[in-house]
Amino acid sequence: MITPDLGRLLAELTEDIDREIGVLIDRPGHITHVIVGEARGITIPKLDRMRTSPWRFLGLRCIHTRLGSDEVSQEDLTDLALLRLDLMAVLRVEREGDPGTIRIAHLLPPNSQNKNWEILPSRSLHQQFEFDQFIAALESEFASARLNGRPLGKRPRTMLVSVSSLPRSRMEDSLDEMAELADTAGLEVVGRWYQRRPAPDPRYLLGKGKLQELVIASLQASADMLLFDQELSPAQVRSIGDFTELRIQDRTQCILDIFAQQAKSRDGKLQVELAKLRYALPRLRMRDDMLSRLTGGIGARGPGETKMEISRRLIKDRISRLDRQIRELSRERQQRRSLRQRQQVPVVAIVGYTNAGKSTLLNTLTKSSVRVEDRLFATLDPASRRLRFPHEREIILTDTVGFIRDLPADLVNAFRATLEELSQARLLIHLVDASSQQFEDRMGAVERILGELGIADIPRLLVFNKIDRIGSRGQELAERFGALPITATDPATLPRLSSRIQTALWQGADRGPDAAQPRSSDSSSTAWSKSSAGREI
Repeated sequence: MITPDLGRLLAELTEDIDREIGVLIDRPGHITHVIVGEARGITIPKLDRMRTSPWRFLGLRCIHTRLGSDEVSQEDLTDLALLRLDLMAVLRVEREGDPGTIRIAHLLPPNSQNKNWEILPSRSLHQQFEFDQFIAALESEFASARLNGRPLGKRPRTMLVSVSSLPRSRMEDSLDEMAELADTAGLEVVGRWYQRRPAPDPRYLLGKGKLQELVIASLQASADMLLFDQELSPAQVRSIGDFTELRIQDRTQCILDIFAQQAKSRDGKLQVELAKLRYALPRLRMRDDMLSRLTGGIGARGPGETKMEISRRLIKDRISRLDRQIRELSRERQQRRSLRQRQQVPVVAIVGYTNAGKSTLLNTLTKSSVRVEDRLFATLDPASRRLRFPHEREIILTDTVGFIRDLPADLVNAFRATLEELSQARLLIHLVDASSQQFEDRMGAVERILGELGIADIPRLLVFNKIDRIGSRGQELAERFGALPITATDPATLPRLSSRIQTALWQGADRGPDAAQPRSSDSSSTAWSKSSAGREI
């Protein structure tokens, strides 16, 4: 691991300058770095050119001196884990400058005791230590743990992180939803991390000490990335990214990724791209290594335009083009709306929290086949269908994108052109998943978003869905909130909803729960007629 001569030289120099001295040694035994620290510690420089995966070691061992002690400090253990060093060793320096005992710490593969590292007993500098055999055996254990615990080809593994002043139970509820978002985005959740603090740390969100513990726990769980339940500022993204090699993602970016996966129409793809570019612009960053960021042609004076500035300009140009295209599509939609207004066909929009059952309700009412999945944001592109009622009346029933708490502002702005369909609605059906434990918080989130969109004054019909999942309590909840209880998958529960829609749109006409039930003598005028329901608008 270290020759006695090198150990004696380090000890003598430490005694002479009263500072700790460290060396980084590669596998063949060459010294790659010499570090002069302070009296009680060293600072390992950035090793950008030697990065590796969380499953492999860096290929460097660190050995540094300490006056009067060979204790491995918490800072040493943090460097060992974050840099994936082969090992960390502390050499005791006696008063006369003689080398004393040496203590070694090394990482451990995932284990039942959840131990991240092991500190070996103190040993003499002259005691034999077969480093090559030791590191080969340790890497073999890590490789075996990877193959047994994490099959290759699976989804990226993520650690969920929540930092908030809310009670622990509220944070757990929030991370439950975050876990659903991660699953929808194609991530595998391997752990959760909570910290309750009155205000977030402006640099690291959760404080540097806690961040060290989080990163070590993530490496122990074989996580590839950290997924934060809060939105990170550009400065926090940079600081956390400099601290760890793990990928960093926040709630906003996760939602944007989901929208990018689900967008099918031209409208949706343009709006998602616009939202992602607006999110990325203030977070754009490139490494400033040597002169790699400088450009310029022959004969140009000065360093020229930086790559960062070029990228920012290109992104701003693309944002401007997307804005123009979205405005053009918005004008086309306005023309279609004006045609419907001339025909005096009322629009009824289904709004609600994501995964509340809006698409299922649209399919059941109109005999349509809009895509339905039990996942968040399964439906991104709005769908409209005609629905006929008795007395030759019909409406346009619109299924909109689902809402979610703390919906990213960039996403709301990008989708404002699509959500403007809601402003033309005569009636909003606020669909609520009554089986959710957080249904009241979700109702409040939807109301806030409707207020932000400026459509809170449109008449609303509160409907509780999935009543079959909560038994007799469903009717009590509906009465308590003045809602209409239904099960979107069961057509037998929908006549009352149809009647309430008619009453809201055509006051005084066909009142009563049986007004919209099918007529055996005239199937063409029924609310669920196959010949008139489900036509795409």
